Amino acid sequence: MTLLYFILILGVIVLIHEFGHFVFAKKAGIYVYEFSIGMGPRIFKWTRKNDETEYSIRLIPIGGFVQMAGEEIEDDPEVPKDKKFSVKTFGQKFMTVIAGIMNNFILAIVLFFIIALFNGAPQNKAIVGEISEDYPAYTSGLKTGDRILKLNGKDASTYDTLALQLQVNTGEDIKLEVMRDGEKKTVTLTPKKVKQDGEDVYKYGFVITDEVETGFFASLKYAFSKTFSLIHQMILIIAYLVTGNLNLTALSGPVGIFGIVGTAASSGIWSILSLTALLSVNVGFINLLPIPAFDGGRLIFIIIEKIKGKPVDPKLENTIHSIGFFLLMALMILITYNDIIRLIK
Repeated sequence: MTLLYFILILGVIVLIHEFGHFVFAKKAGIYVYEFSIGMGPRIFKWTRKNDETEYSIRLIPIGGFVQMAGEEIEDDPEVPKDKKFSVKTFGQKFMTVIAGIMNNFILAIVLFFIIALFNGAPQNKAIVGEISEDYPAYTSGLKTGDRILKLNGKDASTYDTLALQLQVNTGEDIKLEVMRDGEKKTVTLTPKKVKQDGEDVYKYGFVITDEVETGFFASLKYAFSKTFSLIHQMILIIAYLVTGNLNLTALSGPVGIFGIVGTAASSGIWSILSLTALLSVNVGFINLLPIPAFDGGRLIFIIIEKIKGKPVDPKLENTIHSIGFFLLMALMILITYNDIIRLIK
């Protein structure tokens, strides 16, 4: 069942992403050779009447693509010139490329809205809930109801940013800036090392309140705020990876995600939907990065073309994307290796 959920979750996320590219390509009048879900050998395909596109399902359920005319190096004489991606306007190219990212963010918003509508909308502020007596938070002066603003001088005002800052500062003393009764106060906590599942973990002894709001508008507000909070968290993660505050072992690839899917599946449908929303935001954000082989890298070339007033040499662009793809595969192998080591441990 975990494998089934894993394939289903990634399949939905990829389908939504590629469907965005596909719809705007068709809207712009671009000739689409193939719309594929999955990578590797093709296991099934079909076509529609009066439609040039082949619709495919491929063996490996990770990834997918929309193959459009005008992206290849060698010109295809069988495709009319006005139906090629390369001759379309800046706006048409831009929307075709960014539509997949937009769809991933929209999917996350819809899923978070559904979750909140049926289960209540959690408040996304970092407000202290229960405090355990046997831990540092109890003797530090931290109070239930304190709203956390910063951790060691860095923004920690939402559940997502607080979780990240705690991860970055694992095992270290932390200084919390909190708002209490309209006044800002500072609280310092030294973590307590305890054994959990045979491993050393550091705990401060407080949790964030799990209060929820109900209703349509509360759910809608939560859906947008949660999505943007996760995007903000991911921006911080990239920054911390660059500065060395986080290392690559903090990232997970397909193997790690498979394990997380298993945990979510055991918790029920709402956990699966929440994980799907989280992964959809991840896919959208990563594709937005200006890295060759990602949508963000393609957008950079489209913008450069607009500034220069002429297309970038297709051979040069494809070479850069190929190098970027090779480096990404190398990174994926490294992350997968780390995932496997964690599983073995």
